[in-house]
Amino acid sequence: MTAPSAPSSFKNAGKNPTKTRIAAPDEEKRALARKVLDKLSEIIDPEIGIDLVSLGLVYKVEIDELERAILTMTLTTPLCPLSDSIENEIAHALWGTVSQFKVDWTFSPLWSVENISQEGVEQLRALGAGI
Repeated sequence: MTAPSAPSSFKNAGKNPTKTRIAAPDEEKRALARKVLDKLSEIIDPEIGIDLVSLGLVYKVEIDELERAILTMTLTTPLCPLSDSIENEIAHALWGTVSQFKVDWTFSPLWSVENISQEGVEQLRALGAGI
């Protein structure tokens, strides 16, 4: 028996993975930004079933001098109704990590399956996608 074939929309998954940028005023804050990124990688996208970072939705994590996180993120589609749900998951994941956070949603550039990391491709395969 063979694995089910991936939807044609996932055939280019992982071709140009998104690299999340880190911005912070010093090494201590950069370490905090990496910790925030690790926390975001624990949040699973409710529609696709892989984490936000591997999916390529997190474009930038910035930590300011007051340890506030500014997250530049996108969604799989501008019409995605899950931004509030995802922000609630982020709030839960970042509790006690940063003093505050804000998500700057952007659709420039638009998300594409090519943004998915190799780890994300492996997660899709584990879910049965024949990529």
